[in-house]
Amino acid sequence: MEKKKKKSSSSFLVQGSILAAASMISRVIGLIYRVPLEDIIGDSGNNYYGTAYRIYNILLIISSYSLPLAVSKLISANITQGRRRNVYRILKCAMIFGTVTGTTAALILFFGAEFITETLLLTPLAIFAVQTLVPVLLIVAILGVMRGFFQGLGTMIPSAISQILEQIVHAVVSIWAAYLLVSYGARAGAVVGQQDEYAAAYGAAGGTLGTGAGALAALLFATFVLFVYLRPFRRRMKRERSANVDSYGSIMKLLIITIVPVLLSTTIYNCNSIIDDAVFKHIASYQGYSGSQYGVWSGIYSGKYQLLLNIPMSIASAMAASSVPALTAAFAAGKRGEAKRQIRNATRFITVIAFPSAVGMGVLASPIMQLVFDDSSEVAARIMQTGAAAILFFTLSTLTNGVLQGINRMKEPIKNALAALFLHLPVLVGLMLLLDWHIYAVVIANASFGLIMCVLNARSIRRYIGYRQEVRRTFLVPAVSSAGMGIAVWLVYRLFEYLLRSNAIATIVAIACGVAVYGVLLLLLKGLTEEELSRFPKGRAIASLAKKLHLL
Repeated sequence: MEKKKKKSSSSFLVQGSILAAASMISRVIGLIYRVPLEDIIGDSGNNYYGTAYRIYNILLIISSYSLPLAVSKLISANITQGRRRNVYRILKCAMIFGTVTGTTAALILFFGAEFITETLLLTPLAIFAVQTLVPVLLIVAILGVMRGFFQGLGTMIPSAISQILEQIVHAVVSIWAAYLLVSYGARAGAVVGQQDEYAAAYGAAGGTLGTGAGALAALLFATFVLFVYLRPFRRRMKRERSANVDSYGSIMKLLIITIVPVLLSTTIYNCNSIIDDAVFKHIASYQGYSGSQYGVWSGIYSGKYQLLLNIPMSIASAMAASSVPALTAAFAAGKRGEAKRQIRNATRFITVIAFPSAVGMGVLASPIMQLVFDDSSEVAARIMQTGAAAILFFTLSTLTNGVLQGINRMKEPIKNALAALFLHLPVLVGLMLLLDWHIYAVVIANASFGLIMCVLNARSIRRYIGYRQEVRRTFLVPAVSSAGMGIAVWLVYRLFEYLLRSNAIATIVAIACGVAVYGVLLLLLKGLTEEELSRFPKGRAIASLAKKLHLL
């Protein structure tokens, strides 16, 4: 029995690690292509690009973001019970649901783009990038159903491959289209005396054109895999003796009941960025800042700071996606002990990554901005230093959202997200109006939103499943190890930058040194056991090396 539990927990972490690795690769590809894209469209273009994405993300969340999670949750529960006929019906109902919601969201975006960009967000030229994203809403809704189907079956490989494929196509098309459209926009803008603004706006539209191309490529791949898989699945389904199959009406009702709480929590959780952006731009305009000035700040915030933060945060999204089906299955089978083990392992996996990421981003803020974006401005570095802690807060809050959904406490993330939304807004308004901290107020308010969510979600998990996270090895050891790493990283960077006068070499050497120092400190302080380390990607090889070095 104990061996079976360990195998289940290990499988859950392996699947989470596969999706996390794919997410990391996708984010790195995204970071790489954003460097030439940023060179093409500039900070003003980043403002239009980021504004378009914030609008698109809200409608994407409403139409389809909750679909993979909800579909995987329902399919996992039915697979556990051996009800393959029901699984097939859930897939068909989810496809219908995704098509309807994706089409509706696309129509809303098409007809509402002008009002949202011009009136709400004071960024009228973002409309070109927004309208380019209209068809993507339908594509991603259908793709989300397919990814949820495979995740519910317990395999993350199709989702992982489709993510990487999507990002590669996205990167190539974005750079190519942005390069072409910048020139076209400059010619169009010259007619109305806004050459630079139109060049940046059309370049941003080229960047968003790559989003559609990448999503379409991922959809074609996922469709192929789905058809290949469904052949043997239908044969096994026909041999199924159980006649216990729900009606399409009841499945659709169950799907909606499952989706709505996830939808509300994710919508509230993610709409804080667009609310912050709107509040920031309106107050900045009221304070006398020009549109180009606060547009550049917003471009740095969304196009550089948030992009870098999304890399470590993608791990939390992957672990949350993999934890929901596993927790649902454990909960449906009444295995509370197994559910708690999965929560513990996922949380420890996250903190081991999040702590050093936050410290490293904070310590090397300016060198990383210079290395990645060739941006040595004080604003870019200070934004990163101010908001580095948000990595920890948002990775934990994302994971705990998934945990609460996995244990069928769907309303808790909604209530917690609403509370965080209302509590963080006075922070933003106060810092802007009283201290005139402009974009730094947005950074601090955003981090406070994540912190409030962490605290409230942890309280909800403790209340409903009686789970308390172990503190020393989960939080204290990674924090102390990260602090030691931060000191080493700063010293190594300063030494190599002084000796070689090269920011790139000094930054890369400092990061490599930081990884080694953190790993050694973590193992010396007993932050990870050999068994836990072996569950990480390439964990057995790392454990073998650690043994040779007498660290385990």
